[in-house]
Amino acid sequence: MQTQKKDRLSTALDHMPDGPIPDQSLRVTAKLPKGVQSRELYQDVIRIAWPGFVELILTQLASMVDLMMVGSIGGAAHTDWGAMALAAVGLTNQPKFLLMAAFIAMNTGVTATVARYKGTGEREKANLAVRQGLLFTFVTTVILSVIGIIFARPMIIFMGSTEETVTLWATQYLQIQLAGFLTMALTSTITASLRGVGDSRSSMFYNLIANCVNVVFNYLLIYGHFGFPELGVAGASLATVIGQLVAFIIALILILRGNGFLKLELKKGFRPDRKTLGDLLHIGLPTMAEQLLMRVGMVIFSITVANLGTIAFATHQVCMNIQALSFMTGQAFAISSTTLVGQSLGKKRPDMAQAYCSRAQRVGMGVSLLLTVIFAFFGGAIVSLYNNDPQIVEMGGRIMLFVAFVQPFQASQFIVAGGLRGAGDTRATAVITMITMMIIRPVLALILVSVGLGIYGAWMAVAADQLTRTLLVFARYKQGKWKAIRLKSEEQKK
Repeated sequence: MQTQKKDRLSTALDHMPDGPIPDQSLRVTAKLPKGVQSRELYQDVIRIAWPGFVELILTQLASMVDLMMVGSIGGAAHTDWGAMALAAVGLTNQPKFLLMAAFIAMNTGVTATVARYKGTGEREKANLAVRQGLLFTFVTTVILSVIGIIFARPMIIFMGSTEETVTLWATQYLQIQLAGFLTMALTSTITASLRGVGDSRSSMFYNLIANCVNVVFNYLLIYGHFGFPELGVAGASLATVIGQLVAFIIALILILRGNGFLKLELKKGFRPDRKTLGDLLHIGLPTMAEQLLMRVGMVIFSITVANLGTIAFATHQVCMNIQALSFMTGQAFAISSTTLVGQSLGKKRPDMAQAYCSRAQRVGMGVSLLLTVIFAFFGGAIVSLYNNDPQIVEMGGRIMLFVAFVQPFQASQFIVAGGLRGAGDTRATAVITMITMMIIRPVLALILVSVGLGIYGAWMAVAADQLTRTLLVFARYKQGKWKAIRLKSEEQKK
C-alpha cells in the first residue's frame, strides 16, 4: 500500500483524462480546467514541495553552521583569522560551481525527462533515462575533478586572493571538495530522478542524515576535539565530503531497491543510448550554457568584490550565505513546478501545467514575504552569528536590507523558471541568465563600485539582476510557447 501511495502521480492530475482538450491555446489564462478545484492543486504543490523545503532549508542551515564555525576560527584573540577563513571559503564557491555546471545541466534534463515518462506511464524509458544520466555524470565529473584539483591554486589566485594564508586555506578547501566531487554529483543525479516522479521525501531523508554527519565532523575536524586533528578550514571541507559520501551510499541503496516506478537495475548496464541521451542533452545543454554563463558572470562579480579587501569580501560571503537560505524557498517550490509541469505535459494537459505553476508561485511568494520581514529587521543580528567584528556586523546589516528587498522577486522567478524547465524550455532561461548574470550584474557592479559605492554598489547590482530576471521570466511564461515543446523522441515519433 505504501508503494502505491508513493507511485501516485498527483491528486488532481490523476482523475484528468489524457490528451489535448478542446480550445487549448498557447495563451496563459487564470481559468482553471473543468472539474478541478484549486484546493487540489495546492495540495499537490505542497505534497511535493514540503519534503524538498525541509531538506533544502536544513541543508542550508547546516551550511550556515559550517560557515559560522569557520568564522570563529582564532576566537576573540584572532578575529582576523575568522575573516580570512570566511574569505577563503568564499573564494572557492564560484570555481566549484563552474565545475558543477555539466552535471547540474544533466540533472535538469533527467528531472524533466523522467517527469514526462512518469506522465505517460513509460517506466522502462524513465529508468533508462536515469542510467544515462548517471553515466554522463560519472564521466564528466571524473574529468572535471582531476582538472580542478590540478589547477585549484591558480583558480583561487584568479578569483582575487592576494593574501598567502587565504590562498593556502582556499586551495586546500577546494582540492578536498573536488576529491569528493563524484559522490556528490552522482547523489544529485539520483535526487533529480526521484524528483521527476514526485518523490522528494527520499532525498530529504538522506540529505538530512548527511547534514548531521557534516556538522558533527565539523566540530571534530575544525577544532580538533576528541583526539581528531585540528584542521581548520580544511577540516570543514573534509567534513562536507564525509557527509556527501554518506548521502550517496543511502541514495544508491534506495534507488537500487526502487520506489515503485524508478529502480536502478545494474544488470541492464550503462551503455550509451543515443535517443535517451539526445532527450537529456536537448534539455540539458541550454541549461549547461545557462550555468556556465551565470558562473562566468558570478566570477567577474566575485572578483570585483574581492578587490575591496578581506573584510568586505568576508562580509559579502556571509550575506551571500544568508541569502542562499532564501534561495531554498524558491527552489523547493520550483521542484513542485518542474515536476508537475513535466508530468502534466506528459499527459498532454498544458492547462494543468499552467494551473500548477501559478499555484506554486503563489505559495512561494507567501513564504518569501515572511523572509523579507525577518531579514529587514534582524539582518544585523544574523550576520553577527558568523563573526562579531563590528565592521562586518555593521556592513552586513545594511546589505541585508538589499537581501530583504529582492525576496519576493527572487522566489517568483525561481518557481516560474522551474516550470519552464519542466516543460523543456531551457533555451529561454539560458538567454535570460546570459542577459542578467553576464551583463547586468557584473557590469553594473563594476560601474557602481568604481564610482565609490563599494560593497553596497555591488549589492545594488544584485537587486537589479533579480528584478530584471523576474520581468523576463514572467514575460516568457506569459507567451505560453512552453506548452508546445516536445522531447526529441516525441518529435521523431510524430
